[in-house]
Amino acid sequence: MSQAAPVARDGARPRILVIKLGALGDFVQAMGPAAAIRAHHRDAEITLLTTPPFVELAGDAPYFDRVWSDGRPRMGDLAALLGLRHRLRAARFARVYDLQTSQRSSFYLRLIGPGPRPEWSGIARGASHPHANRERDRMHTLERQADQLRDAGIISVPAPDLAWARRDIARFALPPGFVLLVPGGAAHRPEKRWPVEHYAALARRLAARGAAPVIIGGTDEASLGRRIKAACAAAFDLTGQTSFGEVVGLGAAARHAVGNDTGPMHLVVAGGSPATLLYSSASDPALTQPRGPAVTVLRRARLAELGVDEVAATIGLG
Repeated sequence: MSQAAPVARDGARPRILVIKLGALGDFVQAMGPAAAIRAHHRDAEITLLTTPPFVELAGDAPYFDRVWSDGRPRMGDLAALLGLRHRLRAARFARVYDLQTSQRSSFYLRLIGPGPRPEWSGIARGASHPHANRERDRMHTLERQADQLRDAGIISVPAPDLAWARRDIARFALPPGFVLLVPGGAAHRPEKRWPVEHYAALARRLAARGAAPVIIGGTDEASLGRRIKAACAAAFDLTGQTSFGEVVGLGAAARHAVGNDTGPMHLVVAGGSPATLLYSSASDPALTQPRGPAVTVLRRARLAELGVDEVAATIGLG
């Protein structure tokens, strides 16, 4: 099995495809591998295949020459699948790095056939550079991806760096020393959320110590922001108002951040904020948590059992 960087058969720049479809936290953690792939293939034309929510963010990344959306075609949507197949075949990629390693992304190797197929790093049957480590599902995302890339000849993988994504946050007119609160998470996984009443109590405590609470989240989490704001008038409710880049900017400026196991916390930590991450038994921080120089993880089987005092003690308000 060759570990050398591939060379295009027609003498043109080799074309490389990176697949990373989602979710947000996983997307952020794939940016270290993306940087490593870019460094390994300095002269290649690199395309990212992702899903619609991440096209704009990925377009700012310095690792890709172009960004495609797969449109998330249903497996029964023959027309959409054939359209994607035509696009993948026409590009004549020399190598594919499947960082999603899901059933969907593995299916794309079959979709490209029959006929010549690119070198493939991933778990798809027939991959030229398979990640066959039997422990892969028990590895943290960052270690798993680095291990996969080593099997494809890429030895050094840096930590995710999203400095390129940071956007100015002046329009929010926030006071210095603010603390971010991220009370949301997947709506269908309420067990992954610390109770909103606890966030409200923490917000009141922060305000009493002179640290402005700033609430962030998606538009579908606006009700959480309103409830915390109703309990703490000094809070800034930015739910539904921030872009991905502005969340990185908020992370760069925040004194601290407290949040659940949810995608925006990966952006906040990548921005550089010290952070306290709250986990229930519904997810394992050993596999997925964002990593940074000042990250604290608090975990309870049921997050309602985690007290405000314990969370507040990690912020260091004095």
